[in-house]
Amino acid sequence: MKNIDTLLHARWVIPVNSQKSYLDHHSIAIHDDNIIDILPTDKVHDVYQAESELEYLKHALMPGMINAHTHAAMNLFRGLSDDLALMDWLENHIWPAETKWVNEDFVHTGSELAIAEMIRSGTTCFNDMYFFPDVTARVASKAGIRATVGLIVLDFPTVWAGDADEYIDKGLSLRDAYREDELIKTAFAPHAPYTVSDAPLNKLRILADELEIPVHIHLHETKSEVDESVEKFGMRPIQRLDELGVISPSLVAVHMTQLTDGEIKRLAEVGSHVVHCPQSNLKLASGFCPVKALIDNGVNVALGTDGSASNNNLDMFSEMQTAALLAKGVAQDATAVTAHQALEMATINGAKAMGLDEKTGSLEKGKSADIIAVDFDMIETVPVYDPISHLVYSCSRDQITDVWVAGKHLMNNRVLTTMDIDQIKSDALDWQDKIASN
Repeated sequence: MKNIDTLLHARWVIPVNSQKSYLDHHSIAIHDDNIIDILPTDKVHDVYQAESELEYLKHALMPGMINAHTHAAMNLFRGLSDDLALMDWLENHIWPAETKWVNEDFVHTGSELAIAEMIRSGTTCFNDMYFFPDVTARVASKAGIRATVGLIVLDFPTVWAGDADEYIDKGLSLRDAYREDELIKTAFAPHAPYTVSDAPLNKLRILADELEIPVHIHLHETKSEVDESVEKFGMRPIQRLDELGVISPSLVAVHMTQLTDGEIKRLAEVGSHVVHCPQSNLKLASGFCPVKALIDNGVNVALGTDGSASNNNLDMFSEMQTAALLAKGVAQDATAVTAHQALEMATINGAKAMGLDEKTGSLEKGKSADIIAVDFDMIETVPVYDPISHLVYSCSRDQITDVWVAGKHLMNNRVLTTMDIDQIKSDALDWQDKIASN
């Protein structure tokens, strides 16, 4: 018998693997932060003796959610300017607010607020794009959540940097600081084709190839973005990025509501990734990402919430349900995006987009123990014929009781173990008072 750290016994284990199914009455064996086995509960004590054993006999254990597109610190702008078109929202409300308020303290409190919400919502990994990524990285590391922090790039000056070269230089320094970190990774994060010119995009493409890290960018978010690109450059944004070499396997393209059949085929051909943000796109009336067409063509589609200023939450369970239902409506096909496909979008597909699928995104031997427990013993989720269907169409984030990242118990029976939730709320309310009074 082998001595190990932890055994988790569950009513269902949902691996999110090629079998697209679930396991009844199985246990997960964890040692040195990793999953070393998944086996029937009635056989587990023939093989393992654990220092800690926890029973989740009315729960499903599944991979932690991967939020593939966030602006974490923008949690402090939640509800600040709602019910507006994208460019009006950005140019007349959000960008002025950022100019006035964003600094290191803002990003620290906003990131804490977002990460606490994400852990409570079952997210174990997020892909961020915002100012002061060094601050978000520190907060994430201290909280114990997995994160890919965006090395943001813009043409114009902000509180973080003065020009594209300074953004890139600061980003490279941050990347060096976290190069060996187990939880914190980096990605280049040029904001969008309309805010980043050709020269820095070309430089980022070269660096991304050299360093083998993703390029995370808003792309084809609205019809007006595409029309303006045609007017300014004589081509659609995807064609422009393709001519610069940015359309590649390292590309993580967010939103993608305006796509032609040819563009979809090109993304599939080169192996680019798409992050679908259905609730943000619906709220801003940006359009509909053709998820079924992308999947049918072999494009990896992940799921993101966007920031809380345009969603207005970081709830991946709600996002997953919206993604499944919206895809059916857009395709006029009830079989479009099945429950398991939606679950893949919220887990393993996000890991693939960030180059982390060997580490996380599914429950398999050798992967990190990034796990969440979902309580099905609720009036809203009985009876249970198919727990995967329930996860997508019936469950809420309030049913998540426990969260582990790399085997560390970040939420135990709804209580955060690495973050002071009362202090975070107090700090967030202080920011509310400052912002609301001006």
